[in-house]
Amino acid sequence: MLPISVFIITKNEGDRIEQVIDAAKKIADEILVIDSGSSDDTCKIAAQAGAKVLFNQWQGYGQQKIFGENECRNNWVLNIDADEEISPELCTEIREIFSKKIDDKIAGFRIKIVNKFRFETHPRKWAYYYNQFRLYNKNLAGFKNSSVHDSVEARSPKHEILQLKNIIYHQSFRSYSHWIDKLNSYSQMQAQDAFLKDKNPSILKIFFTPFFAFLKSYFVRRYFIYGFEGLIYSSLFAFSRFAKAIKTRELFREKKC
Repeated sequence: MLPISVFIITKNEGDRIEQVIDAAKKIADEILVIDSGSSDDTCKIAAQAGAKVLFNQWQGYGQQKIFGENECRNNWVLNIDADEEISPELCTEIREIFSKKIDDKIAGFRIKIVNKFRFETHPRKWAYYYNQFRLYNKNLAGFKNSSVHDSVEARSPKHEILQLKNIIYHQSFRSYSHWIDKLNSYSQMQAQDAFLKDKNPSILKIFFTPFFAFLKSYFVRRYFIYGFEGLIYSSLFAFSRFAKAIKTRELFREKKC
């Protein structure tokens, strides 16, 4: 195994955490699960799969991941979510990189996180992805202290961030019910974040937000490749943006009362 620590934040992920850990075990000599209070068997399953399980009270995405990276014993860390699986091809690529000395100027590597929807074994061709800084030397980079935006930044512009070719599979929802629950929870956090930043949406913006969000999802995120399901995915994406906007407006109206 490589001198890499993989850490995963969890809450009620018992149905899929074992598969995520098994993929990570192909490269990492340490796997940490940072749990924020699961009521299912997440912690038990993770421990049986070979992970070290730690509890940390939830304060926000960024704060939870800062706790995770600080608990890792290796300098090189890879952060994945409980709905993400390292592909075999990415494991091979990472092993090849770590078989040689990594230049001290390199802070880490970006990885493409590719959508893999329910009932798919692999992402479709042209599936939407986002490219994130995930594999990094924690002495040279780390997570921002943000409750909503959990992203890694290099500590100095002198340090390089390189791109890996292979991918991580991302299956963000188990069912439509699960997606709607996540939508409600995350839009609430986004609204609170916007409120604290004094970003009060206008009525005009609220009116047009779902329309443009649908177009963005259907065409820019290429959800049209999923046929009828793509219409559903795009509609849910549009509603998530609408929910954020109206919840933010509600917070500002409450402030005036």
